[in-house]
Amino acid sequence: MSAAIRLLKPLSYYAEKYGTPEWAFNKLFLLMEKQHNRGQDGAGIGCIKLNMPLGEPYIFRARDTSANAVTSIFSNQQRHLRHMREDNLIKGADAASYKSHFNFGGEVLMGHLLYGTSGETYDEGSCHPYVRRTNWPTRTLMMQGNMGITNISELHEKLISRGQHPVFGADIQTLMEEVGYYLDEAHTDLYRQLRDKNVDGREIPHIISAELDLFDIIGKASKDWDGGYTIMGGIGNGDFFCLRDPHGIRYCYYILTDEYLAVASERVPLMSVMEVEESEVKELNPGNMIVVKYDGAVTIREYTKPLEPTPCCFEDVYTSRGNDPIIYRERKQLGANLTEKVVDCLDENFSKAAITFIPNTAEVSYYGLLEGLRAYRRNKVTQAMLTAFRNGTMSEELIEELILRRWPRAEKIAHKDIKLRTFISEESSRKQLAAMVYDLTYGAVGSDEVLVAIDDSIVRGTTLKMSLLRLLARTKARKIVIASSAPQVRYPDCYGIDMSEMGKFIAFQAAITLLKKRGMYTHIIDVYEECKHQLTLPAEQRSNPVKKIYEPFTDDEITDEVSRMVTPDNSPCEIQVIYQSLEGLREAVEGPCGDWYFSGDYPTPGGFTVVNKAFIKWFESRDSRDYQL
Repeated sequence: MSAAIRLLKPLSYYAEKYGTPEWAFNKLFLLMEKQHNRGQDGAGIGCIKLNMPLGEPYIFRARDTSANAVTSIFSNQQRHLRHMREDNLIKGADAASYKSHFNFGGEVLMGHLLYGTSGETYDEGSCHPYVRRTNWPTRTLMMQGNMGITNISELHEKLISRGQHPVFGADIQTLMEEVGYYLDEAHTDLYRQLRDKNVDGREIPHIISAELDLFDIIGKASKDWDGGYTIMGGIGNGDFFCLRDPHGIRYCYYILTDEYLAVASERVPLMSVMEVEESEVKELNPGNMIVVKYDGAVTIREYTKPLEPTPCCFEDVYTSRGNDPIIYRERKQLGANLTEKVVDCLDENFSKAAITFIPNTAEVSYYGLLEGLRAYRRNKVTQAMLTAFRNGTMSEELIEELILRRWPRAEKIAHKDIKLRTFISEESSRKQLAAMVYDLTYGAVGSDEVLVAIDDSIVRGTTLKMSLLRLLARTKARKIVIASSAPQVRYPDCYGIDMSEMGKFIAFQAAITLLKKRGMYTHIIDVYEECKHQLTLPAEQRSNPVKKIYEPFTDDEITDEVSRMVTPDNSPCEIQVIYQSLEGLREAVEGPCGDWYFSGDYPTPGGFTVVNKAFIKWFESRDSRDYQL
């Protein structure tokens, strides 16, 4: 998750209007904290100061990988501020001394939350923003982003073929080197033109600042990028840019006023922190970029050709906060769309059912399911009462049976211990301790009842089998139904969500198990050979033969096998899993829906490359998050 604030007026303006020159710094902290939706692996902030005197630093960065990285970074900086005020280096709300002495007292502020997708242990060097330093402000570059790039290996080769010596690290580092290359070229061309015209050297930086064309630079640098990304960056002279990938896979929102530009990965943090209405928050269109020049001039337009929009729907289903007005409606609809399947599981016996949710991210879908069940029940009651009136069979007993005894009952069954969840980070500890992450409400479910628990998604199924279902079974319910508000996750993601190892997907495991049970192992071999053939084709001609793994079966057959596979050994009750349909997902999502992990329909050539490589690695027992063979 990323955030940035580019001030459009001098710091003294904010000190006078808001009573403190720290206004933007404090807003950045809030934007980052309100996007802290899950446990992050690290965080970083960056700052660029405009018009600093020669010889004084103008670009700064702080990064942290502690358990509470955001709080740690900002607490440390607040402590520095307090000490500088105590030493009278910063004088109250004086903007000049604040900018001169405080590292993050500048006009360009950027912040990033790192959510790793490789399962590795991260150090500060992994945290954004990244910085490329030179002694020319107009060549110095700071960048951060939310991204998943599918062709990093090819981009590395491109750098090497030029004679560069790239350090193979994070995706953002590779992209920054590519941007830096074209920035250097543009800078050198301008410098030589000005030098040959005998322009005074002290004037050259100002002219270069005015003439640098970031749309041209980014357009050239990004032409071979394949993936989903929202990238924010700043040049040392104060130019700021923010771009979104051509398919709009990763979200990006902004507010532009005459005082500031604020950018974030989510809409609601901008609304809350900047205290504006929903209509004032704009979504950056796919293939578009915002550029704020050093003098405050703002331009928003295409830097590349926009393609079919496929925004990542998993952000709607799970990763983004549920208080966004659109995401809230979508998640409620996802829950409501499960109504008929849940009714079938209950045999319409609402009086013997309890409805709950796990984990907390499924709460909004839970409310939608409750509304759907109650609407279904009201319709049944209405029809029964009308029939009774027409037949003259209405009675007090029937009224009590229809209205008072059979409404769906909501219960809070599982309570998550956030402190313990943070503690359990290593895979070796997870299996032993994961069940203790939740506490149970005892006595809320009868032994003759069905417990329905809605989940936001079921990816691997290990948490269900090893912890949640063992815990829920202690309610002594007659039957437990796990209802996933998302469809079956069948294919790897390569654009930023941590779902990349195909062999760990429970739906994939179920399909493979069914193929083996039915004596269809040669079908698996055929898909393997076809995947290898796909990699011999040009990237733009590749397709997804892994879809054939699922073709012999209905969705229900795979779901039934998943139910069997997640049922704990010696389970005291029946376990049933139900999934959202792909059609139900698309109905719930407002606008374009990028659903490749469910459908296998990838928006970029790199996605098809990844799914073929992932299957080959699984077949050869080489499961890995590394996309390169």
